[in-house]
Amino acid sequence: MPSCMQHVMVRSNETITKKRHMNFHAYYRDVKPVTACLIGTGDFGNSFIAQTERIERVTTRVAVDLDAARAARAFAASGVDSARIAVCATAAEARTAWEAGKAIATSEPALAADLPVDIIVEATGDPEGGARHARLAIEADKHLVMVSKEADSLIGPGIAAMAADRGRIVTPVDGDQPSLLIGLVTWAETLGFEILAAGKSSEYDFVFDAASETIDSNGRVIDVAGFAALDRLGTRDVADAVAERSRLAAALPQKLVPDLCEMTLVSNHTGLMADRPDLHVPIARIEELPTLFALAADGGLLSAGRRIDVFQCLRAPHELSFAGGVFVVVRCTHEATWKLLAHKGHVLSRDGSTALLWLPRHLLGLEAATSVLDAAGLGVSSGAVTPAPHTDLVMHADRDFAAGEVLTMGGHHHEVADASARMIPAAPLSAEAPAPFYLVSNRTLVRPVSKGDLFRLADVEIDAASELLALRQAQDARFFPG
Repeated sequence: MPSCMQHVMVRSNETITKKRHMNFHAYYRDVKPVTACLIGTGDFGNSFIAQTERIERVTTRVAVDLDAARAARAFAASGVDSARIAVCATAAEARTAWEAGKAIATSEPALAADLPVDIIVEATGDPEGGARHARLAIEADKHLVMVSKEADSLIGPGIAAMAADRGRIVTPVDGDQPSLLIGLVTWAETLGFEILAAGKSSEYDFVFDAASETIDSNGRVIDVAGFAALDRLGTRDVADAVAERSRLAAALPQKLVPDLCEMTLVSNHTGLMADRPDLHVPIARIEELPTLFALAADGGLLSAGRRIDVFQCLRAPHELSFAGGVFVVVRCTHEATWKLLAHKGHVLSRDGSTALLWLPRHLLGLEAATSVLDAAGLGVSSGAVTPAPHTDLVMHADRDFAAGEVLTMGGHHHEVADASARMIPAAPLSAEAPAPFYLVSNRTLVRPVSKGDLFRLADVEIDAASELLALRQAQDARFFPG
């Protein structure tokens, strides 16, 4: 093992032990100030810049966007004085601005990587762009925070290994559910809990109004006549209740590509696997989770333990939200203790055999700086020390597709119209194997694909110069030799 990797591994074990004390002042006490470069000034990026203006140990000095003026506006919106913001198009301009202590806005990622920043935060959400920026960061010997789950789901283990070869860290980001869930899972494992399931709530709650029998989700209201009879699980069969709720709310999207993408990341950092390729994704109240995410033999949904899933949070208008939080469901192995905890308000299944442990928050860029400090300041990732490809996110045809169509990815959720996602065991790329979702996205079909089939690499026209393809091939060579 190279000496640089020995250093990283040793430091990881030391710092993970310290972090469990949960005094963050003590944990980061000896960390020197970290200077960050942000690539992608969307919602996440804007919140990150705004918060780092308030953090003593993290400063965002460079922001990159396809539109440099947009990056400059992100600095201005976070409170940076306009006189301190320099829009730079060349390396010389950037160096001059850097030496003058200015915040640099640019459209050139390579220019930013050439500056003496400590870490690059990749937040574009673009699979090809994310791959290119990851390679630039690693080759420039920068630590890397991968906010772009689209690229991370496809090449995450590979780029983490590439960075480790150079003594650098690639980390998922606190503030998004994958990193927070990895933390919760590994905390539970450290304490010896038997994990039956782990997951998150989807982005927007299903808010049920019993008087009108409607559900409001993200401002879209649908009629759900008959749902009142299913508002509470009671003693109903779990699988039947879940299926009927889903049927009544069929007008709302229930299984979203980004949710499955994020759970793919978690699988590659923890080894937890999907119970079914499209996940269960029940519409469920918070208190029902330990009953639903139990083994089928015990009345739940799962075929085995250590499964990963998502739920749509069902609640009344006046009830608290799960807030896009994360959870684990664990087995109650000491009856007296769990009876005590139930009296203290902990959520147990209706038979008392499983319990819900949960973290009801994810704060986007507002809490991302802990991952920045971990990577650049302490030499550890918020994820696994050595992530590995356990799961691939692949694309499923929900209608017949014709040759010549373009699988255009777009919208807030970075989805492809009339296609959905599946989570399957990871395997190396081949022409006729199911292809990763974001590798075939934005490609032109060269042959038809029938409804119900998974898209394959040979179905699309893909440029041999694709950095996403090259990095995935490098990952396959590393993890699937021969």
